[in-house]
Amino acid sequence: MKIRSAVTAVMACLVAGAFALPAGAQSGAGAGTGQNSSSSQQQTTPPAQSSEPSIMSPHVARTQPGQLYRRPTEKEKLRNYAFDTVGPYPLIGAVIAGGVQQAYGTPKEWGGGIGGYGPRVASNFGINLVTQTTRYGLAEIFREDTLYYRCECSGFGPRLGHALISTVTARRGDDGHRVFSFAALAAPYAGTEAAALLWYPSRYEPMDGFRNGNYNLLVQAGLNVALEFIWGGPHTLLSQHHVPVVSNVTGSNKQ
Repeated sequence: MKIRSAVTAVMACLVAGAFALPAGAQSGAGAGTGQNSSSSQQQTTPPAQSSEPSIMSPHVARTQPGQLYRRPTEKEKLRNYAFDTVGPYPLIGAVIAGGVQQAYGTPKEWGGGIGGYGPRVASNFGINLVTQTTRYGLAEIFREDTLYYRCECSGFGPRLGHALISTVTARRGDDGHRVFSFAALAAPYAGTEAAALLWYPSRYEPMDGFRNGNYNLLVQAGLNVALEFIWGGPHTLLSQHHVPVVSNVTGSNKQ
């Protein structure tokens, strides 16, 4: 399946960085602030947490381990929505998936060359746009918090499991207890159904959109893995390696 090859390529790029993590970055995942024990003992008064997200890192501002849960403000939701729709992850994913589809010539009606590559990249970007809009919209209706919260745990396995289960769960209530999320589950299928019915060639039917939705759900899981391990603040791969523009946008260079 050509669509599956595109999904595999995107997932591989996102997950590969997780296996390249330095051991120290993983072992300290539960610390949240990245401070050592001696500095913690010297600190007598815990720092006040800002109610505003950091300027360039919406996902980092309020989703780090060790922070007490509080429901996000509408402004924070909007900033995270913008990050998830036009941030580095959807852009990179659309470019990679479009390249794989270009190599396989799918959909064949879009042809080859730059004239075919552009629509493929735009299509993948559009799928993610509909996916995230549906997710945030339904979350508002059901009063759920679908933002990604990095794991309190340490170790690769537990953190990976947390990232994957977060794909179909959300937080609810003032205490932020985790529940199964219809919004998180339905959104990937909404994105691919929109593509099949609105801008894919006419031979595509709703069943094609549903089938591709399974792959889109895997892509959303890959995005969570990337937020947990690669870009997203302390104890991620790029917290140790500054990448101009990307690190500034995601906050991965902030300790």
